Amino acid sequence: MRISRRATILRAGCAVLLAAALAGCAGDGGASDRSIPRSSEPPATGSSAEPRALAIYYVGDTAAGFRLFREFHPVATADPASDAVRQMLATPPADPDYRSLWPAGTRLLSPVTRADGVITVDLSAEAAGPAQVGAEAAELTVQQLVFTVQAALQATDPVRVLVDGEPVGELWGHVALAEPVARADQYAVRSLVQIDSPAHGATVGPQVTVTGEAAVFEATVLWEVRRDGAVVRSGFTSSQEGQRFSPFRFTVALEPGEYEIRVSEDDPSGGEGRPPLSDTKQVTVTR
Repeated sequence: MRISRRATILRAGCAVLLAAALAGCAGDGGASDRSIPRSSEPPATGSSAEPRALAIYYVGDTAAGFRLFREFHPVATADPASDAVRQMLATPPADPDYRSLWPAGTRLLSPVTRADGVITVDLSAEAAGPAQVGAEAAELTVQQLVFTVQAALQATDPVRVLVDGEPVGELWGHVALAEPVARADQYAVRSLVQIDSPAHGATVGPQVTVTGEAAVFEATVLWEVRRDGAVVRSGFTSSQEGQRFSPFRFTVALEPGEYEIRVSEDDPSGGEGRPPLSDTKQVTVTR
């Protein structure tokens, strides 16, 4: 797979922000993002904004239906909630397996606010335009916004969605918006396995450390590395907790070349339940 120059630059910047932060996540385990990784690098000259890696959620179409996946985007920001929404709406995901289903042209009209236990997001009129999605994808598209802005604020307050400055009763004939939208059960809408690093398109050294988050049976995360479609390495690792979103990490030695790294949940049902969820990333290994 050919990796775009934009993806390579974005992933290289994000690697710096993620390296020191992902291993130190802490919290009550109830939020999908226990901490937002921060950079130890100084802001760009002339800017008072703090460089941060913002968790941006996208929709992935899996064998078990639509699920939310996240990418970390490096952004120098003094307003992470607003900039996270702008990234979600305007920046395509680096991973081609992800996408945003918000109508084209949808923009953030005014800065995100948080008051009286409610987060308010004001979107442009395009948000209410035609969307080529069914009910399931429509609900998940709104949850994409909810998870993204809540992650940036490290809050779980419900999200009031305005369109062109005004309340709307519903979107796309499927999603009720008369009241602020609460975060959905993350076990039902997120992928239960997620690679955070290396990011899709990254160039890495021969000792490849893979980190991510999983909520899987008995904390068992299966992994394999493919080259030209053939499995060259495989194994398993453990997340910190079973059946709860918690970090995992493993390291694999690889020769120079292009690879696909895949992580997946185990299937204790032996094929009787839903298909196992997985996540993949393409990387280039150098000496």
